[in-house]
Amino acid sequence: MRKAISGVGAGATILLAVSAGAVAAADAEHGKQLFQTCVACHSERPDALGPSLKGVVGRKSAALEDFRYSNPMKRANLVWDEDNLRAYITDPQGKVKGNRMPYGGLSDPKDVDDVVAYLKDLK
Repeated sequence: MRKAISGVGAGATILLAVSAGAVAAADAEHGKQLFQTCVACHSERPDALGPSLKGVVGRKSAALEDFRYSNPMKRANLVWDEDNLRAYITDPQGKVKGNRMPYGGLSDPKDVDDVVAYLKDLK
């Protein structure tokens, strides 16, 4: 009888963990809403203040030829994977000291994950 209860308990624990993971999954739609403040600088316009972020995931930092990057960003030598994007979105100056982006970062890890999820879809 004890083993049956343990098995049910383990199954319930796994089910709870799977449910919690689903709740914690990144929300690209929410990320899109949060990104609307970024569009003021990051757009497809040739005179945009920031580089286009279409296809940024997997791209090397300072890689777009039609944008004038700061020297710190050129020297950063990053690949914009999920971890680097999370760190940069959370604290741009902490990740690339001296970059020109006038943004203090997002403090809520869930919001950061949501923006990264949206950037992954932005092609």
